[in-house]
Amino acid sequence: MMVLLRHLTGDVLRRLRQRQGRTLREVSADARVSLGYLSEVERGQKEASSELLSSICGALGVPLSQVLRDVADQLALAELQEAALLSGSVPAESVPSPERLGIDPVPDRVPDVVEMVGV
Repeated sequence: MMVLLRHLTGDVLRRLRQRQGRTLREVSADARVSLGYLSEVERGQKEASSELLSSICGALGVPLSQVLRDVADQLALAELQEAALLSGSVPAESVPSPERLGIDPVPDRVPDVVEMVGV
């Protein structure tokens, strides 16, 4: 099982948009991208360029760096789950999902670096 970056990116963008209570039409207009293309990006069917990602993030009012961090966090979790399954050390049904671990797949706010390192 290989996790595709475009699927994770689409999931993060969709969750952010839905949390804002916005429609695909609203965000696509603000980002100046076709509604169909944005829909395909959110469903992981299209790989968004960095320019397009930047435009979508601008329309959502979210820094691109936050979206990329959220995607990286999801990728790290997927890799850990895959490694546990492949090693056979953990039965598939006991590999926790981010939600079961209490990890929000798209946090409302990004912690301060100082907060993260405990200074």
